[in-house]
Amino acid sequence: MTDQTHAGRTVLITGASSGLGRRFALLLAAAGARVAVCARRTDRLADLVSEIEAAGGTAAAYAMDVQDEASVIAAFEAAQGLLGPIDTVIANAGMNNEGMAVDLPAEDFRTVMDINVTGAFLTVREGARRMMAAGSKETGRGRIVMIASIGAHKVLPGLAAYCASKAAVAHMGKTLAREWANKGINVNVVCPGYIETEINADWFASEGGRKQISGFPRRRLMEQADLDPVIAWLTSDASKSVTGSVVTVDDGQSI
Repeated sequence: MTDQTHAGRTVLITGASSGLGRRFALLLAAAGARVAVCARRTDRLADLVSEIEAAGGTAAAYAMDVQDEASVIAAFEAAQGLLGPIDTVIANAGMNNEGMAVDLPAEDFRTVMDINVTGAFLTVREGARRMMAAGSKETGRGRIVMIASIGAHKVLPGLAAYCASKAAVAHMGKTLAREWANKGINVNVVCPGYIETEINADWFASEGGRKQISGFPRRRLMEQADLDPVIAWLTSDASKSVTGSVVTVDDGQSI
């Protein structure tokens, strides 16, 4: 069986201060990767690094605002200087502004697109540039995973900006996979369903949230651990023949 451990890999993860990004960092550090965790909330990143190091892993934290090209480049540069060439990137940073479209301020729409789309682009572009410079064409070990959502292909009323942004991420991932196919870089997109995190826990505990859950085919939320297998696979050597895929992991929520 092809190795799915991550020893020798250096992974950069955005949006790592909480939720899925934090989970991915713990997962891949435990698998042997050196992990650069990036976000705007550096206090939380420090706690994450301490947890990884206490478990015997290697990690470093970097402030990054994915909307700011200079911030993205600086974080990559610092991470590479300490941890070595980055061969794996998870573009996870994202946000949402809820509201029916007729009431959604234009500025709120722009903010969602700036973070979810432009931010993802700046992150993976910088990662790809560095992978190419480090010889990814020869090694074939470049891995990029972009985190989208079932909102990329399922209508979610009141989330027009979010859905538009995640659809853009999904198609961008396929486009970049084609552009970088002969550069030794695999680009894939993961579309998770609804997962309980600290951001949405209050909603799903409310009457409206419980009603939403009751409408899911399996009448339950996903757990963060449900994404572990696909993230581990797509960031490992085992996925060498997988690029340009959009993988939905949603416990059947979108069917």
